[in-house]
Amino acid sequence: MKTKAQIPQAIIHVVFIIISLLMIMPFALVVMVSLTSEESIVKNGYQFWPQIFSLDAYRYVLQTPDIILRAYGITALITIAGTLCGLLITAMTAYVVSRRDYRYNRVTTFYVFFTMLFSGGLVPAYILMTQYLHLKDSLFALILPVMLSPFNIMVMKGFMSKIPLEIIESAKIDGAKELRIFFTIILPLSKPALATMGLLISFAYWNEWFNAMLYIDNPKLVPLQLLLVRILNSMEFLTSNSDFSSQMGINLADFPNNSARMAIAVLAGGPMLVIFPFFQRFFVRGLTVGSLKG
Repeated sequence: MKTKAQIPQAIIHVVFIIISLLMIMPFALVVMVSLTSEESIVKNGYQFWPQIFSLDAYRYVLQTPDIILRAYGITALITIAGTLCGLLITAMTAYVVSRRDYRYNRVTTFYVFFTMLFSGGLVPAYILMTQYLHLKDSLFALILPVMLSPFNIMVMKGFMSKIPLEIIESAKIDGAKELRIFFTIILPLSKPALATMGLLISFAYWNEWFNAMLYIDNPKLVPLQLLLVRILNSMEFLTSNSDFSSQMGINLADFPNNSARMAIAVLAGGPMLVIFPFFQRFFVRGLTVGSLKG
């Protein structure tokens, strides 16, 4: 027989199971629709268990697998390199503004915060990247704009400000320099916050396509998201111009319009959904530990 303390706990478990299912069901529906034939979707709508399975959507999206694989490689490269560089610069900037013994602490913090309210604009950013830095058609054009975020700096600052200043002072007494203090003491103590920021930065790089649209013309440097956007635009063009499709010999009745959209969503978000559970405990801890007083 269950005690009074076990009954509320069971209710909590049931509630969270229901919430988890409600979160999983939309993605499961997207996967099932991507495996459904276009005829079945038109006739029966979206279903969790399709009546007619079909891989036509994936055949259409992956009809040039070498281009898809190259786009995956470009996206993985800028995600890994950008996340590592972004974490280092974010942590170094946050460490400086979190030090209470830094004379210009308030001025530097306001300078960082001010950029969250106002930006230079799209045209000056484009001129800077193309005319002054000459980064057009280079991987640096995809890495540099997303590398440093004032929001990430402020979140990391809130975490690092909880580290006791006495630890730094004792390390200085022992003869440690600032770089050694930062890399051997501050960074190991900031692992939860670094994991959280790493996930946020990696998501930003993985989903980035706007900067690629602005700065990348070389087809060999097109990342995954921009490639999928172009595939989606070509699908919309074919479905909205029936005369052109008929001239090209494309039968719109058999064209996997709806299922291909879902296949694109699976290809775009699938890898990050696989990676996220491995960092979930660090992510949750990093979000909460900075708000606790130690």
